[in-house]
Amino acid sequence: MKTKLQNLPEELKNLIQEASITAQEAGVSAYLVGGFVRDLIIGAGNFDLDIVIEGDGIDFAQKFANKLKAKFICHRRFGTATISCGHHLKIDIASARKESYVEPAALPVVEFGSLKDDLKRRDFTINALALDIKKENFGKLIDLFDGYNDILNGKIRFLHDLSFIDDPTRILRAIRFEKRFNFKIEEKTFKCLKEAITLKMLEIVQPQRLRDELILLLKEKHPVKLIRRLEELTVLKFLSHDLKVSNRTYDFLESCQKQLHWFDKHYQHRRKIDSWLVYFIALIDSLGIKDTNFLLKRFVFRKGEELRVLSFKNIDKNFIRQLSSKKIKPSEIYEMLDPLSYEVIVLVKARFDNANIQKYIEDFFAVYNDMRILISGHDLRRLGIAAGPFYQKVFKKVLAAKLNGRINTYEEELKFIEELINKNN
Repeated sequence: MKTKLQNLPEELKNLIQEASITAQEAGVSAYLVGGFVRDLIIGAGNFDLDIVIEGDGIDFAQKFANKLKAKFICHRRFGTATISCGHHLKIDIASARKESYVEPAALPVVEFGSLKDDLKRRDFTINALALDIKKENFGKLIDLFDGYNDILNGKIRFLHDLSFIDDPTRILRAIRFEKRFNFKIEEKTFKCLKEAITLKMLEIVQPQRLRDELILLLKEKHPVKLIRRLEELTVLKFLSHDLKVSNRTYDFLESCQKQLHWFDKHYQHRRKIDSWLVYFIALIDSLGIKDTNFLLKRFVFRKGEELRVLSFKNIDKNFIRQLSSKKIKPSEIYEMLDPLSYEVIVLVKARFDNANIQKYIEDFFAVYNDMRILISGHDLRRLGIAAGPFYQKVFKKVLAAKLNGRINTYEEELKFIEELINKNN
């Protein structure tokens, strides 16, 4: 494992070395744990460090953050802290903990414990590995549950028989890891997973926790494969018993994947699309407005997410008929698409395989969305127009004329405004 640590990017190696020195100075034991160790063995890139401290994790985190001159967020109640190193590196630090479940699907009761306790509380053996970073044991692998061999053999295996009963969200996580790594869920683990699904354990989990797990799942590289697996195992009923996932749904999801790739390829300079939300909207396509509203409220989606979901749901036949027309002007295309989010526009492109719609949306992103008028409020004041609501009407008319190719230059914009003023006088 020392060799694997040595092959990490320089910045990451330096951080781990600094954590080791800080642990030595603080007189505590420090370990890299969880997903970072798993991905290091697999060879997947994961640059978020997860460190467990046998001792006072908050005190260690404070000392470490001071050394790094980095942002430090403390969650004292849980004995955890997060350090942000620039825009791309995050370090999670926790005191070693143990957990117990008072009842199925409830949040665990957490107490401070040993490293063994901390590894024992994890979901699967592949995530229950640790690397000692103390100077004398630097790089030593701690594998109490044979997780290393499970990684080599491509297995997802739980740590105990009640794993999916204690925390049913592990059902979603098992499927996520299975498809991400192309692993197989171990036989006994799979049997218990199916039993938990039959017992409808997911339906008694706090909805916000399910929402967060679903978002993580839809953020995976190949979410359509994951959705197929969830539907195959009848997992998706936790969203709504009225949800119907048909071939039409899969066609829509595949089309979304294609259009998201198109957007990423051509418009990397634009705002990044929330791809998970695009897949989610396509997934719940069979639900009506009433059921969709209920689902959004139940799972406590954010207001902005809710608005984008309903925005697509409210697109009607008249909108599509107009956007399909051959005679529509560029200014009308802009007026129809500009109020919509990028997510909703991509969904429209994915849903409606109409040549005009495809062209208009491509034109919108390539030309219309970037078009700007050159005149300003200062120019309007100079022409004797008093500040007020009329300014916006003028700007809108100038942009429409520019989109339709009637005007192009600053001088033509001024002349156009003068003609507008003369018409109004």
